[in-house]
Amino acid sequence: MIATDIRSGVEQLGEMIAEADIIVPFTGAGISTECGIPDFRSPGGLWTRNRPIPFDEFVASREARDESWRRRFAMEATFSAAAPGRGHRALATLYRAGKVPAIITQNIDNLHQASGFADDHVIELHGNTTYARCIGCGLTYDLGWVKQRFEASGQAPDCATCDEPVKTATISFGQAMPEDAMRRATELAQQCSLFLAIGSSLVVWPAAGFPLMAKNAGARLVIINNEPTEQDEMADLVIRHDIGDTLGSFVGN
Repeated sequence: MIATDIRSGVEQLGEMIAEADIIVPFTGAGISTECGIPDFRSPGGLWTRNRPIPFDEFVASREARDESWRRRFAMEATFSAAAPGRGHRALATLYRAGKVPAIITQNIDNLHQASGFADDHVIELHGNTTYARCIGCGLTYDLGWVKQRFEASGQAPDCATCDEPVKTATISFGQAMPEDAMRRATELAQQCSLFLAIGSSLVVWPAAGFPLMAKNAGARLVIINNEPTEQDEMADLVIRHDIGDTLGSFVGN
């Protein structure tokens, strides 16, 4: 069912939230756009300006690694200035109230943690861009360490322990999905009574399979996104309005 207007949509959403025992939010880039972080596919999005660098290209090419880090540091001011928006704060309110055990996200911006979610309760399907990790031994690095060496040499640094490339702790195209995150997301989707897909185009797989998984397991499905998705027909409620406006009334004090 597609909400005819935002008011009726918010009312129906409120009723569903009140009736649900376990709510699992699933968020995409759309929840962070009001925080100043551009999404990927929309006009003016990151991928319309720069072609994504696949994982195998990152591994094989020093030039690709240098370009990847150049792009990341070009976005540093944007990521550093971003604070949780109304959508993040509303979900954190439900989390503090005990309605939400954990959140599944495609986002890499750390804003759910900043809104009040414990690190262990944020299931990051596509990783996190606020720190780095060696792709060989898995050692983690502060971005300041990477930036200092990148600016000093003009080249992306390698791991100080095993000499393998250091990459943002994100999942690139062609890179294996994190097994633990996928397992935990699967368990959450199969156990919840209400699944909220928020700000995701639902076209990136396997992540896009979780709303359908929840629906098939008996949960009610709500999709909140400005644009239509291929899963709208499956949803119990579709709200095609601004995420901050839609969720703003659920933000606690």
